[in-house]
Amino acid sequence: MEAKKLSEKGLATALKGLKGWSVVDGKLRRAFEFKDFSEAFAFMTRVALAAESMNHHPDWSNGYNRVKIELVTHSAGGITPNDIDLAHQINKISDS
Repeated sequence: MEAKKLSEKGLATALKGLKGWSVVDGKLRRAFEFKDFSEAFAFMTRVALAAESMNHHPDWSNGYNRVKIELVTHSAGGITPNDIDLAHQINKISDS
């Protein structure tokens, strides 16, 4: 079953529980900063495993100790519950 794009109200409610995330250009976005490249890469590896298990993959970039992540469900034309779920998983990974 295809995920459906969240309404503006649904998205606003979901964002209240997502520390550090905001909507930029119709995508969930968060930037992370780490001690060094190795720590950033280890984080990306853990996120990649979580994303793969959910079959839902982020758009991201990495520069030395920084990682920028954007989440959107392209097939739904916006942010869906899948994006919110992955953002929660990413937050758990960043807090561990």
